[in-house]
Amino acid sequence: MPHEQLDLSSRKPVLSWANHELDNREAQMAQNVASLPFVFKHIALMPDVHLGKGALVGSVIATKDAVIPAAVGVDIGCGMAAVKMPFKGDRIEGKLKKIRREIEKLIPVGRGANKNIEKSVTNWQGWQDFKELHKGVQDLDNKALKQMGSLGGGNHFVELCLDSNNFVWLMLHSGSRHIGNKLAQCHISTGKKLAELAELTLPDPDLAHFVADTPEFEAYWRDLQWAQNYARFNRDVMMGRFKKIVEEFVTGGKEIAPLLSVNCHHNYAEKEIHFGEDVYVTRKGAVRAQKEDYGIIPGSMGTKSYIVKGKGNHDSYCSCSHGAGRLMSRTKAKKEFTVEDIIEQTQGVECRKDSGIIDEIPGAYKPIEQVMANQSDLVEVVATLKQIVCVKG
Repeated sequence: MPHEQLDLSSRKPVLSWANHELDNREAQMAQNVASLPFVFKHIALMPDVHLGKGALVGSVIATKDAVIPAAVGVDIGCGMAAVKMPFKGDRIEGKLKKIRREIEKLIPVGRGANKNIEKSVTNWQGWQDFKELHKGVQDLDNKALKQMGSLGGGNHFVELCLDSNNFVWLMLHSGSRHIGNKLAQCHISTGKKLAELAELTLPDPDLAHFVADTPEFEAYWRDLQWAQNYARFNRDVMMGRFKKIVEEFVTGGKEIAPLLSVNCHHNYAEKEIHFGEDVYVTRKGAVRAQKEDYGIIPGSMGTKSYIVKGKGNHDSYCSCSHGAGRLMSRTKAKKEFTVEDIIEQTQGVECRKDSGIIDEIPGAYKPIEQVMANQSDLVEVVATLKQIVCVKG
């Protein structure tokens, strides 16, 4: 589907791939961001766009010489990892409940942390720079060490999937855990204080920003890159454990080389070149989709997910959606649905089916097929996956 330019009175245009007409609050949020003086060329909204804090989730914001910490968000580096295994579903038939139990045993969820710390975690290069991070997180070194290789809560998950050719895939969704959240909050708070001191008139206090070549910008950018690297490695550590679990059940523990591995952020900022200029690109709930980039677009816990390859669409700043996008808030989902609905909507999936995950019910999300149809000019589908085991955060 080609995008449309929204009819908003903002300094820069807003291009939208959304599969719905933005409501007043969403339109206002898009207009607020597009009115900032340092926004480059236009804002791009992905098909799964919905309300966020300061900026819409599902927005791609390119800026010149400035970055907005709240637009990156508090789960810095949140993203997806997926691995295609060289065997088919028949090799794990009848073993799904056991696999799920092993995942739950070896990958801490919610606010949990690891009791034992593996060598790869201790050896991670990022620890060398920990002392350079914001002083507000200096007491978290031990917690960050123990949480490396843990899932977190909310919509984070570990899934065992089959593609349409019955190949087995391992997939997971997680970010930079408590340390990333805390770093984000420290810098967002600094940004708001600076805006107050400078008596800046912002359309929304959450759009406080740092200007390039200032100490505050440098400090945020350094911490941001660190947290993004932490998030990526966190996914690698969990994927390593997940792969070992599956190998135990398939080869008795012998390592199997995967056919494809993908690891991509969908909450982050990076320096990139677009329309011939150096810009900072913030993807708040969006995945980079340059030509030949592999990306992962998950549905909800009872629907399909997609492995995609980017088409390098410049108008979207070479981006695509990061999932189905929520249709209703967590509070509303808890009011609208019951445990019976969960059981019905997750048929054929080995997962928890209790009141604790009602806010993650498939019915609370947009139909993923519609979201995919809206971005056929952004990505091509490489594989279509359906989960058979799901462990929620």
